[in-house]
Amino acid sequence: MTETWYLYMFFAAALVAVGLYALLTMRNIIRLLIAVGIIGKGISLALLASGWAQNLLLTAQSLVITFIVVEVCLVAVALALAINAYRHTKDLDVRKLTRLKG
Repeated sequence: MTETWYLYMFFAAALVAVGLYALLTMRNIIRLLIAVGIIGKGISLALLASGWAQNLLLTAQSLVITFIVVEVCLVAVALALAINAYRHTKDLDVRKLTRLKG
C-alpha cells in the first residue's frame, strides 16, 4: 500500500465518521438523508481507493456505479416517505413520527 492509499482511506474514514456523527445527533429527516449520503460517499471513496491499490480499478468503478444507483434509489424513496410524513405531522422531526402508527 502506498501513502496515497492511506490518504484516501483517511478521508473515506473521515467522511464515514462525519456521517455517523450526523446520524446520531440530527433529528431532521432531510439531514439524516444527507448524513446517509455522506456515509455513502465515504464508502465509495474507500472502494475506489482499494480498487486502485489492488490494480482492479475497473471492478471498483463498476461497484461504485452500482452503489451510486442503489443509493439514489434509496434517497428517492426516503424523500417520498419524508414528504408523506411531513404532510401528516407538519414537521420533519423523527421523534414525531410515532404519531403515524397505524
